[in-house]
Amino acid sequence: MQSIYERIEQLIKSSGMTKKAFGERLSISAGNLGDWRRGKSTPSTHKLIEIAAYFSVSLDWLMTGKEWQPEEVKETGGRYFFESLGQSDCQLDQLTEEEKTFMREYMAFAAYRRSREADSGESRDRED
Repeated sequence: MQSIYERIEQLIKSSGMTKKAFGERLSISAGNLGDWRRGKSTPSTHKLIEIAAYFSVSLDWLMTGKEWQPEEVKETGGRYFFESLGQSDCQLDQLTEEEKTFMREYMAFAAYRRSREADSGESRDRED
């Protein structure tokens, strides 16, 4: 399975730019890129979103190598899930398309991270 760094490297190569130019464009130091390559650290959520936007790829693909296939959701009104949290003043028409995309991608990221944490918890249980 390809790592996030390997997908970033693939994007850099396919764009024809150098890692140095990529780092300069997105304010990523050579040290950070090296840490990502070695698996010492991973890009922050904010940086992943920036990279995905820069290369016009989905955050899902950048993180997992797979495109997210949404289930069909039928909306019954213009309100978000915030309504169930008592924040009914957040309405769909108040957000730009970019903000809506960001919210969907961030929620997908949070679900992905939760599933990864659950998976690592299961593997730790098996080791015990």
